[in-house]
Order: sequence, then C-alpha cells, then structure tokens
Amino acid sequence: MNGAQALIRTLVDAGVDVCFTNPGTSEMHFVAAVDSVPEMRTVLALFEGVATGAADGYARMADRPATTLLHLGPGLGNGIANLHNARRAHVPVVNIVGDHATYHHRFDAPLESDIASLARNVSGWCRASASTEAVARDAAEAVAAALQPPGQVATLVLPADVSWTEGATAADPVPRPAATPVSGEVVDVVAKALRSGEPAALMVGGQAVRERGLLAAARAASATGAKVVGETFPTRLERGAGLPPLERLGYLPEFAMAQLAGLRHLVLVDTKSPASFFAYPEKASDLVPEGCEVHVLATGADDAVAALEALVDALDAADTPVTLAPAARPDRPSGEITGEAIANALGAVLPEGAIVADEANTSGLWASGATAGAPRHDWLTLTGGAIGFGMPVATGAAVACPDRPVVSLQADGSAMYTLQALWTQAREALDVTTVIFNNRSYAILNLELSRVGVEAPGPKALSMLDLSNPDLDFVSLARGMGVPAERPETADALTDALERAIAEPGPHLIEAMLPGRW
Repeated sequence: MNGAQALIRTLVDAGVDVCFTNPGTSEMHFVAAVDSVPEMRTVLALFEGVATGAADGYARMADRPATTLLHLGPGLGNGIANLHNARRAHVPVVNIVGDHATYHHRFDAPLESDIASLARNVSGWCRASASTEAVARDAAEAVAAALQPPGQVATLVLPADVSWTEGATAADPVPRPAATPVSGEVVDVVAKALRSGEPAALMVGGQAVRERGLLAAARAASATGAKVVGETFPTRLERGAGLPPLERLGYLPEFAMAQLAGLRHLVLVDTKSPASFFAYPEKASDLVPEGCEVHVLATGADDAVAALEALVDALDAADTPVTLAPAARPDRPSGEITGEAIANALGAVLPEGAIVADEANTSGLWASGATAGAPRHDWLTLTGGAIGFGMPVATGAAVACPDRPVVSLQADGSAMYTLQALWTQAREALDVTTVIFNNRSYAILNLELSRVGVEAPGPKALSMLDLSNPDLDFVSLARGMGVPAERPETADALTDALERAIAEPGPHLIEAMLPGRW
C-alpha cells in the first residue's frame, strides 16, 4: 500500500467519502489510488473555487467533512475565496493540497510556492506530511481537527513522493472532539439579565438557528419579553411553516442599529457581537447600542443548543408557548419580471425539504419574506462575503442531500466567478435549479458607491460596475455546459418554469432579466 492509498482508506474509515477535486501532476498518485478505495466518491470541478465551495455546501448539509484535492499553491490560491467562506461558516473541510516531492523543492521549479502561508489564512489546522509512514495518521488527525467544534478547515499538504512510496498502512480514526458544555453559572447570569425587565435580545447563529435552538430561543424570549434576532448571514438556517420565524440582523448598519436600538442586554449564542460589514465615513463600526451590556451564553466551541435549553430550564419556560410561522404562500405573480416577482414565484412553488443557496444579493431582497410560510426548508447564505459562493455551495449541498431539491438564487455578477459549477452539476446529474437574477450590473456596488460618499460618479467609475456591452447570455452559457436553460419573458412564465424545473430531475437554469440597471 502506498501513501496515497493509505491516506484515502483512512479518510473513508473516518467518514470522509466524498472528494471535490481539480488535480494536477503532483496529485496523480492520489488520482490513481482512488480506484483501490471504491467507497471514495470523486467529483471533478473545472475550477478550484468550485471544489472548495462545494466542500463548504456539502459540510453545511451533511454535518461532516468532504475532502478537496488541489494542485500546489496556485490551485490552493484559486480556491481560497470559498475556503474563506467555509472558515466563516465554521464548517468542517479536509483540504488536501498536493506538493512537489520533498527532494524537489531545492530546485525552485516554476510551481514552487509557500503553500503553508497560503493555507494558514483559511485553515484552523495545517500540516505537511513528512513521510509515507506518517501520512495516514496525519489524515486521521486532519479529520479530527476539521471536526473540532464548531468546525474548521484542516489543510494537509501532501508531497508527491509521500504519495507514491510503498510501505504505508491505514490509520484508525481519531475520536471526534465534543463541544464544551456551558457552565450553570453562565446560564444563571444570562437568565438574570433576561429577567431584569430591561430591554433584551438573544442574537443567535451557527447551530442555534436550527430547529432545537430556534425553539429554545423562542421560549426563553417569550417567557421574558426579550426579542430574538439572527446573525445577518447564517451558515444554515432552518425555516418555514411550523418553525419560529427569525428576524435576521440587517446588512446595512443603520438598519441593524434600528433593530437593536434601546437594548440594555444583548445575549450572544454561537455568533459574534454585531459589527458593520464595512467601515463608512462618520458611521459606527460597532453596532451594539450605547449602554447595552453584551453577554456571551455560548461560543462556537460550546454546545450552544444545550446552553439554550438549559436557559429555558433556568427560566422555568419549558411549557411557554411560542409563535410559529403559519403555512402561507404568496399568490403566483404575473406581469413583469422583477426581484419581488421572482421571490413570490419561489414562495409559491418551493417544495418541502428544499435547500436554498442564496447569493441573489440586491435583487433577492424579497426572497426571505416571500418564503417565510413555505414548507420547511434550509437557507444557506454567504457567511464570509466572498462572492462566487452560491453555485458551488448548491452543488455540494446536492451531493450531500441527493433526495432533496436545491434552488440556487444567483446574482449575475457573482455567477461569473464560479459558473463552471454548472458543468459539475450536469456531469453528476445533480438536482439543482439555478435562477439567475440578471440586472446587468454589480448592483450592490452602485449602492455602496453612494454610501461611501461619492455623490456624482463619472462615466469611468460607473463603467466599472456595469455588466453590459456585451450583455451576458446565461442561457447559452448554461447550455454550453450541458444544463437545460430558458429565459421566460413574464412572471407567469417564470413561475411555471421554476415549478417545472424543481419537479424534474437534474440541473436546470432559469435566466430572469430584470428591468433597468441599479
């Protein structure tokens, strides 16, 4: 057994049986070894950012890591943006980066680079395997590191000679680390703050925005008069009819500050203290109201859901009734295609168990409200702000949950970062319906241009935010990668197309042309 065979066998035995890959020469012995471990599923991506984003989406839905396989430092560099998003999502990813043979480094070949420095930016754990004898144990420890609560990117650098040398043996899995229990003293302090009668809020994220956490937070809030607010960009939000509705903190700082205004206690549950996404001239970065005390009930390393349930017990709120989202759908839209019409179409046809990967950006502002009463579903968002996440994450989610339909809400500008995900969806026959919001503009940047104080941008500035001349034709682009695509001309036709695409197996793309340019 060579090093690559032992590594792959160790990964599979540890529960990592999907590899999203874009390999090169230094990874060829890993590629050859896959056939000796048939349990490992390989999914080819045409760009490393698709592979890393798919590993993020897979982990969000499977609650366990996939592995990537990337080619040297440049391959890792191409995948870093979506590894950044995965890092911010606190999901487990085993990131394997091939390297030159150990004895080849001194020759400074063209693809030689400092892989470790690149990897440290996005990895909570990083190691280069030094020998064939050590590689399997390194792999087992990488899996355990990725699963360290709340989840992180673990990068294992794999030299080519470590892969091809014989004499390796597979390693046993390393026990999965457990989340840290929250002390009763911390729970009591938070309970006292919520009982104080002063304005208070629970701000929830991470594991706390799934069903158990949402129910516990809602009970604690209902029993004390507090409010519940979600982090702006949750990793995986469980929502829909029958679950407590969650008001997410606004993206724009002035909206967020209005939501938090008047609070005297802010309780953080598996999320960070709220701060503005960007700095703006003469505007606050810290969004916590003046005079508000911040309490940390649970961090990402803690068992946040158990902490919330302990808080409910401390408040004697186990039987407190909570408000659940009623079953409701918007009317099927008609007439002109707008962002609001697309949202209503989605709300009208979204099936139970769907997974929504949301990178619609400005044009998708209405989507959350229009789907609040739809059958239960999961909502995945852009945790790290690096665009090009939506289509790869949808791809990985579909691999993780082949029995669930995935809807990818995708802005046109962001789509062009990782459009190659469509090819992987076609190759793997994944049940993903992509809706392109085509407003022919980086619309969010037009908004941000005014917000940073530019009152009269000139034609050169505006041209840098314009996606016309030539217009992008997503129908042709999708068909060229094997994905059926259409461009409906009315909201009625779009709703019919969306309903049909979700019902039919395999990938589909719907291009929605929006009026005007922001």
